[in-house]
Amino acid sequence: MRPTPQIIRVIDLETTGSAPPAHGVCEIGWQDVALQPGGRWELEGEGGAILVNPGRAIPPITQAIHHILDEDVADAPWWHDVARRVLDPYPRRLALAAHRADFEQQFCTPNLTHGQDWICTWKCALRLWPDSPSFSNQVLRYWRRPAGLDQSRGLPVHRAFPDAYVTAHHLRDQLNEASVAQLLEWSRDPGLIPRVRYGPHRGKAWSELDHESLMAFLTDRDPDIRFTANAEMDRRSGGGAVGKPSAQDLLL
Repeated sequence: MRPTPQIIRVIDLETTGSAPPAHGVCEIGWQDVALQPGGRWELEGEGGAILVNPGRAIPPITQAIHHILDEDVADAPWWHDVARRVLDPYPRRLALAAHRADFEQQFCTPNLTHGQDWICTWKCALRLWPDSPSFSNQVLRYWRRPAGLDQSRGLPVHRAFPDAYVTAHHLRDQLNEASVAQLLEWSRDPGLIPRVRYGPHRGKAWSELDHESLMAFLTDRDPDIRFTANAEMDRRSGGGAVGKPSAQDLLL
């Protein structure tokens, strides 16, 4: 009897906006990543996408992003008619994944996913590839140049299947660097931002900030910034060095 495959399904949504229930889904795409007998993770199957009737007009500002028109989805199925079979298929997935999964989780509720855990490839990229110039799905695509990524299948950008396909390559490589358990743990926490995002210290490593500057970020409005500043405080409390590393430090 063949063992049940260990699969994580990458999800991407195109929507009418970012705040359900005022906004709805107009397309869902997916691509699976599976653990192979040799212990490596690889893309599995062809993936796919389904247009969805969002039950409301698609604003021009979002049409300009994904180019899905009202007439494209007028006869499409409703979200609840397609969501469960995409999000909770048989055999059951180990987890779902998305780039900035907090967005997808607003629409893909636990009732629709059967309570599955999510991996956020954005949060995991912050941990595994902190030197990237940015952490969007597409910047990572061109900065990393993942092996095997078919350029044409990853286009057009901001459509559900091509974006899921690109994200699946990031997830595959993350799974081959860290365990599922580790990726899930990172995904549950806020993002650990590698460099200061704004202000006079923009672009610096957090370890370069003086104590007073770091303290100011502990009450930042952005939960990722607060989390990162607290993590840096904890690192310093444990004896971590403060300041820009010297050439000697970099060699070590």
